[in-house]
Amino acid sequence: MRRTHLYDQHVALGAKMVPFGGFEMPLAYPTGTLDEHLACRGDAVVFDVSHLGTVRVEGPDALEQLQHTLTNDLTKIGPGRAQYTHLLNESGFVVDDIIVWWLDETTFDVMPNASNTAGVLEALGGVDVTASRCVLAVQGPAVRERLSRIDERLGEVGRFRLDRTTIDGVDVVVAGTGYTGEDGVEIRVDNDGADLVWAALLEAGVSPAGLGARDTLRLEAALPLYGHELSETSTTLEAGLGWVLGWKKPTFRGRAAVEAERERGPARHLTGVVSETRQPLREGSTIVLEGEVLGVLSSGNYSPILERGLGLGLLTSNLSAGTSVEVEVRGRRLSASVVDLPFVRKTPRG
Repeated sequence: MRRTHLYDQHVALGAKMVPFGGFEMPLAYPTGTLDEHLACRGDAVVFDVSHLGTVRVEGPDALEQLQHTLTNDLTKIGPGRAQYTHLLNESGFVVDDIIVWWLDETTFDVMPNASNTAGVLEALGGVDVTASRCVLAVQGPAVRERLSRIDERLGEVGRFRLDRTTIDGVDVVVAGTGYTGEDGVEIRVDNDGADLVWAALLEAGVSPAGLGARDTLRLEAALPLYGHELSETSTTLEAGLGWVLGWKKPTFRGRAAVEAERERGPARHLTGVVSETRQPLREGSTIVLEGEVLGVLSSGNYSPILERGLGLGLLTSNLSAGTSVEVEVRGRRLSASVVDLPFVRKTPRG
């Protein structure tokens, strides 16, 4: 089991460490997942997400290689920007979902999910630099104000924009990205400066949060998770993410299969359901409409904001919001309703 550079910092703060993606990661700190979730919705928190991979692809052919392989069209952006994209197999199923940081004309940091780094490296080439750096996700409606206490420039990084700056004299790359549905940034810092950056964030009033809260936050925001809504048995179109398919560029891996799927229509549809009780919904729970099984939940939990159980599933019917369904959780059928996504919208700034 691997450890991120900040492992000792988490232990010193009393974090409960658990295996995740081949790493020992903080699930929650002593305040608990519920408080950490609400702190992100109401203020600002920091997650250590250094378990995510970083594959550095660089050189004169780097852009062409990424364009040829990944689904989204990098020519829509340019250096100094970030882009969400998918890596498919030739059958059109999702091998991984990825954020690409376009650092300069010929240098890209490709950021896969933790368990998929080796596969992305094989597909794209490049160098795995994961072990040399930390990535800190600072999220919440008060992020800009908190970061401006350190340096005004940190609070000015726009959504899906990149900037190079310093924190307490430590060089960092800051991206306007995140995975909570809230405003925020992700900060890349070499390991030898990571402790200083972590300390600066806590001193600025940003509280630490674990991966338990990160999962409940992303679920409320209806953000697909690899291995759940996205996998090698599901497609980009089924997940409702057709906007990451670069139809105007000549090719991407799996394009022929996805074109055929577009013609016939996706077999399943990403659907959100909210129960009538506080009981958490669970992954694998069956969704039933008038006695017919439509699919199972790919993710499920309790929403601290809605105070109800909620879940996402890929269903064979495209149900409209307001449709009443039943969710079978551990042998018990719970009443629930289909809702528009996301379940919870971003907290207004200020």
